[in-house]
Parts: sequence; C-alpha cells; structure tokens
Amino acid sequence: MPHSPSSLAVLPTMSVYCGSEAVATYTSVQQEYSALTTGCGVTDANWRTGYFVSGEDRTRWLNGMLTNNVRDLAEGRGTYGFFLNPQGHVQGDAHIWHFGQHLLLTTDQAQVSKLHAFLDHFIIMDDVTLTPFTGEWSALLVTGPRAAEVLAAAGIPAAEAAQLSGTQLHWHGTPLYVLRREATPASNSSEQFELWIHPATKQALFNALVAQSATPAGSDAMELWRITQGIPLYGTDIRERDIPQEINQDARALHFAKGCYIGQEIVERIRSRGKVHRQFTGFTVIGTLPVPNTFIQREGRDIGEITSAALLPETAGNLAVALGYLRREFGAPATVLEIEGATLTVAPPPFVTNKKD
Repeated sequence: MPHSPSSLAVLPTMSVYCGSEAVATYTSVQQEYSALTTGCGVTDANWRTGYFVSGEDRTRWLNGMLTNNVRDLAEGRGTYGFFLNPQGHVQGDAHIWHFGQHLLLTTDQAQVSKLHAFLDHFIIMDDVTLTPFTGEWSALLVTGPRAAEVLAAAGIPAAEAAQLSGTQLHWHGTPLYVLRREATPASNSSEQFELWIHPATKQALFNALVAQSATPAGSDAMELWRITQGIPLYGTDIRERDIPQEINQDARALHFAKGCYIGQEIVERIRSRGKVHRQFTGFTVIGTLPVPNTFIQREGRDIGEITSAALLPETAGNLAVALGYLRREFGAPATVLEIEGATLTVAPPPFVTNKKD
C-alpha cells in the first residue's frame, strides 16, 4: 500500500473506506484536505475496483442496463450512471469508459459483489464477459486544481484531456489508464484523475507524484473533499430505496433519449410528471453536527434526513456541512430548518469554502 517517501513525520493511520482497508491519514486531515482543495493530493484508492466488459454484445447490453448513454460513447470517452431494478430503484452506480474492444466499468469495493450479481443475472443470451480487475489493476486518485500540472511533471500528459475522457498509455514501460473524472459545476477544486496501473508499480507511481509536489492524502480527507463537492456516495447517500431523480444527478447520470433500459419506465413516468417529492441537497450547520440518518422535522412531520456530515477545516475555522434529502417545498436555498441541537440552512453544494487560492 503506497505511503509517501521518507518525508512522512508520522505513521499513517488505517481505516475501512468504501468496503476496503485504506490509509485514513498520512499526516493530518487538515493538511491533506487543503492539498485536495487548493493544490494536489494523491490517494491510494484501493477501494476502487471494476470490470473489463468484453464480447460482441457488450455495448448493446450495457446500454440496456445503465441510465446513461453507452451506445453513442466515443472511444476514449466515459460516462456515469445508475443501475436500476424494474421498479426504478438504484441498485448501484459506476463510470463506464470506452476503450475500443472493451469497456471499463469502475466502481467501489463496497458495492461490487452485489453489483456483479445484479449484472450477471441479466446476461442471458448475450455475448458479454465481465472480467474483474482483481490482482491486475489498482487505482490512485490525483485530485485538486494542480492535478494536471503534477501529472505532466511526472511524465503523464493530462492537461489537454477533456472531462470524462480516458487514455491508455505506458508509464516507464507499464500499462496505465488515465481517466479524467467530471468536475463539479461552479467549483475550481474538483479536478480529479483516476489512474489504473499494475499493483507492483503503484508504489513507484505514487512516489513519483509525491516527488512532483503531490501531497499524500488519505480516505478521511477524501471523504471531506467528496462532501465539499456534494458527490453522493452509494451505500451512504444513495440507497436501494432511492430513485434517480431524487438524487438530483439528472444532468450527470440520466439520458432521456438513449432508448430502453431496466427501470426506464419509472424514470420516464417521473419525468412526465415533472417532479419528485424530495431531492438530494446540502446544508450548512450551526450547532451540533448531525449524525447520518438524523431526520429533519417540521411540526412533528419528517420532511428530510441527513445522510452525510462533516467539519471542513477552513482557514477561518471549521465549516460544518451536511448532505441529505429534503422535501421540495422546503428546499429553496437559504431556507432555515431546526433539528435537535442545530440549525440547518439549505445550501446546495458544492460548498463555498474560505480557503485562499
């Protein structure tokens, strides 16, 4: 597991994140979070995993599974979407990347076993093979406004890559996939690249990025960064009972002209009605930071719930924020709500931080 070179002053701490053991912190979460939001951080993302999707029917089959458009995906491009059951409930999420004779499906360890069973169930008469990454490919995340600059300095051209584009190249003779994730609108700190390389070479690549001024950043800082950007996490913010439009990721995850897929009838029915009763949003918090699964009430009635919360270490002091779901009639920005021990103000993410550039 990559650690930084000998410059680390303290021993990294470990935790479990997204279904896999991970480095929680290398030095301090404040320093690492600062790198992710104002500079460049490199993260050993061994909680990331996925499949090579191959076979003659791979594109048609996967297009019939995902809520986004795989059929018209150009080579070297990617997309994000949900997998739904016939009742329209989200069973998992993933990015799909087109690399000619195969597609990459990338997701988190916490959901991969269940997602594999779900997908395999729908491979009936299709020429489709799902080959797991296990043992052959491992991921690093390079995050922050200086990410492309640091990658270039380490010999990995990335500055010209468009969002949601993927490149297959070699780094010091070792095959490498470079996947540029989508940036969060209105945020200048959401740049992120996912690098996939053989596990035996990952340490060398990690060290090379640190040598070019990337800061080692653990899963604790990455979780803060995720909440700052308002990115919902499957299993935490996205549950099996949720339907796509509630998650408020329509532009990112849904395509309404791609043709049929599992659960499409429910998605289209909701679209024709024009709204859902509740939506995923963000809150700033004054008072006690709420724990996940805390319900928001008004006049004794549940109107929302908290799914994630964090204290963001900012230059002017910690900023308390949360993510969760709220009924639409209470969801206007700046709406003030009360829960036990705290006041919530509706603030759709990404959250505005007070860090200095």
